[in-house]
Amino acid sequence: MAAGARHNWIGRRLARTIENATAGRPVVVLDGGEWEVSTPAGVRKPDVFVVPSEVARASIVEESPRLIPGVEILLVMEVISPGSGSERTDRVRKVREYAALGIPQYWMIESHPGVRIHRAVLEGAGYRWDPVVGKGAAFGAEIEADKTFRVRFDPASLAEF
Repeated sequence: MAAGARHNWIGRRLARTIENATAGRPVVVLDGGEWEVSTPAGVRKPDVFVVPSEVARASIVEESPRLIPGVEILLVMEVISPGSGSERTDRVRKVREYAALGIPQYWMIESHPGVRIHRAVLEGAGYRWDPVVGKGAAFGAEIEADKTFRVRFDPASLAEF
């Protein structure tokens, strides 16, 4: 099953929300299914992720490497499409793969029935899951880059038009 308009819209809004929070940091927010990430299990196409600027520049300008190295990702986010072929991969396989790569945070965004965010923070070899945050609550997180930046928003805003 294809991702669909709601999935894509939420991913787009999420990427813009994170971009607004980066304000002058040397990081790039990449979104859409065109970006490919290398993992020990193969190639993945996260919905949204954050990498240092030099990593994005090397891939875009120099085209080397063509795949973004998974070990360079600072934050990865997947919008869950219920009933899709990718749902199990997002909820199970990617959790293990992203933790093994050392990606500091993994967010899963559920879009049905309302938008909810599951945030995992790397601790040792695995992720610790924070309580789920949904409509009407403030989701907040700190993302480590050259300097820590903070993002805060109501998950419901991701589905607004």
